[in-house]
Amino acid sequence: MSNSTTSSQKVPFGQKLAFGLGMLANQLFPAMLGIFIVILIDKLGFPGWMVSVIYFIPKLFDAITDPIMGFITDNTKSKWGRRRQYVIIGAIITGISFAFMWQLYATNSVNYNFYYFIFFSLAFYLGITIFSVPFVAMGYEMSDDFHERTSIMATSQLIGQLAWVFAPWLWVIMYDETLFPSAEEATRTLAVYGAIVCTILAVIPGIFIKSKSTLNENYEPLTLSNASRSFDLIIQGFKEALKIVPFKKLCIATFFIFNAFNTTAGFSFFIIKYYLFNGTGQGIWPTLFGCVGALFTTVLIIPIVARMSKVMGKRKAFIWSQSLSIIGYVSLLFLFVPGKPYLFLFALPFISFGIGSLFTLMMSMTSDVIDIDELNTGKRREGIFGAIYWWMVKFGLAIAGLLSGLILTIIDFNSGASTQTYETMFNLRLFFSAIPLIGTLIAIWVMRDYDVSEERANEIRAEINQKKATASA
Repeated sequence: MSNSTTSSQKVPFGQKLAFGLGMLANQLFPAMLGIFIVILIDKLGFPGWMVSVIYFIPKLFDAITDPIMGFITDNTKSKWGRRRQYVIIGAIITGISFAFMWQLYATNSVNYNFYYFIFFSLAFYLGITIFSVPFVAMGYEMSDDFHERTSIMATSQLIGQLAWVFAPWLWVIMYDETLFPSAEEATRTLAVYGAIVCTILAVIPGIFIKSKSTLNENYEPLTLSNASRSFDLIIQGFKEALKIVPFKKLCIATFFIFNAFNTTAGFSFFIIKYYLFNGTGQGIWPTLFGCVGALFTTVLIIPIVARMSKVMGKRKAFIWSQSLSIIGYVSLLFLFVPGKPYLFLFALPFISFGIGSLFTLMMSMTSDVIDIDELNTGKRREGIFGAIYWWMVKFGLAIAGLLSGLILTIIDFNSGASTQTYETMFNLRLFFSAIPLIGTLIAIWVMRDYDVSEERANEIRAEINQKKATASA
């Protein structure tokens, strides 16, 4: 029996908006996390190995819980459907734990702050799993039209990217002594306000995105007595999904692009502070690095990529966009110039093509791949596919965090120091450009022969509809 809930009709803008506001929360949480985490190094004295651990352990935990949540949301029988209740519950848990996670004080020992942060990180990432897995699955099942899927994801990314426009300004607020006496006090306060805003945004799709009752669906029972079989089915779902070669390519390409980017993303603050300004004051330039790039992505890049997808297809649009990002990564080797901080702004539009196109196209292509699974199995398993895809992302983020701390240790970065050596900053700049560049090149090579074109996607939908008609008859 098919569990399809997709619609071939054009999705109303209100539904896209609700999904987009959820995406804003989904991106604002990690955006704030990336901003605030500088405090751990710069003000609270966390050494590189602690930074590695606080990245790796919670995200590894997150990567383990995602597939379980995917199976649960795919098999939930409820008058509210399979997703909505989890989105709301997860949003509340995530917001509360995020606010508590940042209540750190410099008067406490480094070890105390470290264990406190780890504990609430685990709660935070559990909440993120409960929220994000069913939320992403909502987007996958909103339409079965090849181009409407891209429109849904483009709209959600347009709204979601606002997180990266606004979040970098937190650096300005945090370090403004006229607003807060210390950056760590600013972080404690801003975390509470940010958690409230994000929680409100995150519950919106759970309230407003339509979902039909699943009380009479033929799903696996979610009971303790069926736990062993459920675990076997999760493993089986993983195997069946990863047998689909196009889906495997999407996961691998995303892993290398997004996580190579995140390995070095936090380094921009230190390059600007210690290399461009020699540790004497960075002004708003770290903020502009993140804000201007996200602004280009929101206003310019995503609409261009959506148009490219319609004209040349999703695969070619992806490869062209990622190729343009390579120009940006290479140019940053030459555009970080002490005394001329404005030069790095010229690289940002090119870099924005890489990240701006990634989830717009990849999430749309994942929806196409889920159709292949429905053709093979007769089931709609958006939760499992979303969980596997984001499992790759989150496991990669754990690796990225581990590598970030390792790189800082290797280059002898002195946490909390007023200045850094020339050799340290040269190596930091080299890693900052080289790692995303290598990740992007690998992803382009992986996607060179991705073969789910518009024609093939329409053929798959036609075969699924034929099977449904035959079964109905």
